[in-house]
Amino acid sequence: MTRIPVLSLLVVALAACSTTPPATSSPPANPPQAAVPTGAGVAQVDTNAANAANAANAANAVDPAVIQALNNMGKYLQTLRQFEVTVDLSGERVLTDGQKLQHTATANLDIARPDKLRAQMRSARSQRDLIYDGKTVTLYQPQQKYYSQAPFSDNLGALTERLKERFGIEVPSADLFLWGTPAAPVDNIQSAMNAGQDIIAGELCDHYAFRQGEFDWQIWIGAGARPLPRKLVITSRADEARPQSVTLYKWNLNPKFGSTAFAFRPPKDAKRAEFVPMKSR
Repeated sequence: MTRIPVLSLLVVALAACSTTPPATSSPPANPPQAAVPTGAGVAQVDTNAANAANAANAANAVDPAVIQALNNMGKYLQTLRQFEVTVDLSGERVLTDGQKLQHTATANLDIARPDKLRAQMRSARSQRDLIYDGKTVTLYQPQQKYYSQAPFSDNLGALTERLKERFGIEVPSADLFLWGTPAAPVDNIQSAMNAGQDIIAGELCDHYAFRQGEFDWQIWIGAGARPLPRKLVITSRADEARPQSVTLYKWNLNPKFGSTAFAFRPPKDAKRAEFVPMKSR
C-alpha cells in the first residue's frame, strides 16, 4: 500500500486561507485600541474627541453586545441539521521582499448533522475531496486517483479536531461546526467592536471586528432572521506585512441529498494510500 504524508495531500491555497480564528491566545502586551472608521465624505474628527474615544475603547475593549451577536450566530448554526455552503477563499503569501501574492480556492460543503460531510476543495494547484459517512473518513485526490481512509465515529466538530491534530488536515471553514460550542470559546477575545453594516452579496449584514492573540478578524453576519456568516477576514499581526485571508459564504439551507451523497466508492483505477500521522513535536 502506498504511503504518502497527509500534509502533502492538502491544497496550499486552502491552507493559506484557513478560516478558524485562534482557539486560545495570550493577552497582548498593550491594550488593543479600536480603529476609528473613516470614509469618503466623512468630516474630519476632532483630535481630542478621537483620543477620548480611543481611550474609552481601550478601557472597555470588548463590547458585550458584539460577543452576544457572535454567540447568537453560533447558536443558530448549531440548529441547522443539513445545509450546503459554497466557500470562496483567498489568501496572501508574502515574499521575502515584502511583495504579496494572492491565491484563491473554492470549497463546496454538503453537511448533514451530526456526522455526515462531503467537501470538494478546488484550486488551480490541486483537487481534494473529503467524505465522512459517520463511520469512515475518506480523503480522495481526483487528479492522482489516490484515496486514504480511516475509521471514525463522532460528530463533525470532533472530526475536524481529530483530522487537524492527528493528521494535519484542515477542513475548510471548520469553524462552522465549532461556533456556538465550547470548542470555540469567546473569553479569550481581547477586543470586540461593532463596525457598522455593509451589503454582502446583496444582503444587509452586521459587521464586527475582533482582536485575538496575534490575529485580527472581522465577520459579517446577516442582519435578518437568519444570522448566517457571509464574510470572514483574518489578518495576521505576527507578520509586519499583515497578510490576510478572505472567506465568502453562499448558503443553501434546503438541500436535497440523495442516498449516496456521503458514500465513497473508489473508481476502478483508484489506488489506496495510507494516512500517515504527523510526527510528534
